[in-house]
Amino acid sequence: MRENNNRPFQAIALSSAILSQLAGSTLVGIFAGRWLDGKFGTVPLFLIIGIFAGLAAGVYAVLTTIRYFYSGDKQ
Repeated sequence: MRENNNRPFQAIALSSAILSQLAGSTLVGIFAGRWLDGKFGTVPLFLIIGIFAGLAAGVYAVLTTIRYFYSGDKQ
């Protein structure tokens, strides 16, 4: 019975982890791409690369988090 009471909190924790990983990695990619564009003078090139790299890193982090969450390796 006690385990069923924790499920809403686990769902909230998983949702917030997914949101922060996707948004955070995408924002880091955007800011890094804009900084590199300003440094080298290639206006949209590194921004686009940064967006895609940030999204890819975010998806990888989300998949890793979900795999860990459902694997049962929690302490």
